[in-house]
Amino acid sequence: MAGRKRSIRFKIFAILLVPVTALVVIWGFAATVTIEQGQQLLRIQKVYDNVVYPVSETINALQTERFVSVSYLAWRTASLRTDLQGQRRRTDGWADEMTRLSEQARDETPPAMWSRVQDLIRQVRGLDVLRGQIDDHTLTRLEAIEEYSSVVETANQVYDRLMISPDIDIVGQTKALILLVRSREVVSQQSALVLGAQASGRMSQDERDAFSGMVGKRRLLYQLGTSQLDSTLLKQFGALNASPVYSAFLSLENDVIARVRPGQPLPPDAIAWPTTAQALTSQLTETTNVAADVTAARALPLAQAVLWRIGIVGVLGLAAVLATMFISFRFARTLTGELTALHRAARDLAERRLPDLVRRLRRGDDVDVAAETPPVVQRSDTFEVENVGNAFTSVQQTAVEAAVGQAELRKGVNKVFLNLARRSQSLLQRQLGMLDSLEKVTADPDLLERLFGVDHLTTRMRRHAEGLIILSGAVPGRGWRNPVRLYDVVRAAIEEVEDYLRVDVTVPHGYSLVGGSVTDMIHLLAELIENATVFSPPHTRVHVRGEVVGRGFALEVEDRGLGIPPEELERLNQRLADPPEFDLADSDRLGLFVVGLLARRHNIRVSLRSSPYGGTSAVMLLPQEIVVEAGMHEPAVQPLSQPEHVAPALALTPLAGGGHDSLPKRVRQANIAPQLREEPPLRQDPEFREQPQLREERSDVFSSFRSGWQRAQEDS
Repeated sequence: MAGRKRSIRFKIFAILLVPVTALVVIWGFAATVTIEQGQQLLRIQKVYDNVVYPVSETINALQTERFVSVSYLAWRTASLRTDLQGQRRRTDGWADEMTRLSEQARDETPPAMWSRVQDLIRQVRGLDVLRGQIDDHTLTRLEAIEEYSSVVETANQVYDRLMISPDIDIVGQTKALILLVRSREVVSQQSALVLGAQASGRMSQDERDAFSGMVGKRRLLYQLGTSQLDSTLLKQFGALNASPVYSAFLSLENDVIARVRPGQPLPPDAIAWPTTAQALTSQLTETTNVAADVTAARALPLAQAVLWRIGIVGVLGLAAVLATMFISFRFARTLTGELTALHRAARDLAERRLPDLVRRLRRGDDVDVAAETPPVVQRSDTFEVENVGNAFTSVQQTAVEAAVGQAELRKGVNKVFLNLARRSQSLLQRQLGMLDSLEKVTADPDLLERLFGVDHLTTRMRRHAEGLIILSGAVPGRGWRNPVRLYDVVRAAIEEVEDYLRVDVTVPHGYSLVGGSVTDMIHLLAELIENATVFSPPHTRVHVRGEVVGRGFALEVEDRGLGIPPEELERLNQRLADPPEFDLADSDRLGLFVVGLLARRHNIRVSLRSSPYGGTSAVMLLPQEIVVEAGMHEPAVQPLSQPEHVAPALALTPLAGGGHDSLPKRVRQANIAPQLREEPPLRQDPEFREQPQLREERSDVFSSFRSGWQRAQEDS
């Protein structure tokens, strides 16, 4: 028996046969019903605490605000204004509390009831318009009552969609109590209407008609509600009907209807209306609450019976489970052991072996597919477990082969990048040499200016070719043996940017960069400066600043653009700090990807942050190992021999291949007409030399005057 292999279906059937039989018989007829009833009781309690109660308090707050608002419209006193502001804050407070509590019971609230709650919240939030009209006295008292009453009606509709118990009798008594609550709302409306009429001493025709309608509506709701109550609950309201307060209220209603005429003074008895209505409202509220407590008490035995059923079913189910544990233990232990071994082997493959294999492939190591794909499960007594193990073995072999293929493909793509970039770089170097030769022999200023533009464009093309080399993991061919001044490095990076005329540089001259980092630093700076010029308005300036800090040398590129959202800024900083593997599909941020690779190569920290001017600042922290002080570790930097007409975009072809130790410098007056190259006599003036701003202004004026004079001679 021990050597025979059984199917997993047989073992599972043997394990689950007894517990399934027991649990289906016991739980099938009782568990579902009782558990649902218990959950329904819990939902009812949560809905009452989180929806019904805050809605009730919101109704009371709205009724009070309506009463105070009508009082303010009637008398317009400062004290009533203060009371009104305080009541509005209380109403808004209960609205906020209702919003918070109802959100906690959203899943338990019936959809129709939830929809009414949301309508109520929106209407209470929109009371600002009504309140403004009351403050401006643009509403009549009756209109204010109607507006508030429409909001309270929405609140009462929340009750209409309440299911407090599955028992039909309890539901019927609850509906009757809701009708009585509505009749209490009509009493509140009547009180507000009569109170407003007392201010002027008379009722208008519309107010009298509205009051008559309220009387009929209240009596109908009250009669419908009490007629549906059972004998026990009806006794509570029978005592209320026989009370002197209710009799006095009915008498006042009849007097107002019978004796009040539109435009005529109110009868003297109407003065007692607020006191009588308030007393009736209190007794009606108290009686309704007592009836609600009695109704809730009736639901308690039902809840207890459900809880008992749940307990009995739970105990019987537990006994059945305990009985089946001993029978299924022998089979389950063997199957569990096999599945656990399979699980461990699969996790070891997913969490350790495959990630280690991928890391080795990324380093360029050779991988033996057969040696890296041993069987996941060596032996099993169950057919299905052994088949699953073989499937995992096949999956791991396919995954390893795919990873090796991807690594080979990545190497091939990198070689293609490198090959194309090297060819492009060679052609661009030749093109720069030809442009340099043409610039030396050309005397036409217009043609020379065009050659300078092509020179600048070629320099930028060379930078993009170097970007492909960097993406392929290689190093560009340009290099320097000796340190180069940081100022010259920044200047060379600016010359590789299209809109270089917008860039201002403030970098001290006393520090240099070691030769091995110059090429990558030029490329890194050029990428950041070009981003700053591209993503900022053309009329703004881009500032490049540098200073010595405690841990090296800091360079900052700041633009005045629209900036980057904080979430995107955080994501870009993470990519700069830890550049991910290059993805061919993600080509929108190639510049920042190149920046991250170059920064990691030289241990440079690059971070983006928001600029106080609204744009973005890129801060580079150069480590002390690659920054030296000028004069300590480098020879004096001598400018390269250049023709007098050096292009505005520096052609760095004399600099390729590490043949020189410094960067070229611009030649003064390189791009102006030959007849203007001599220094005007005005520049010999000491005042002109000592004041740069004055020098620039006078130079511009003198140059404009001289060129205009020459054009006039040529025209004549």
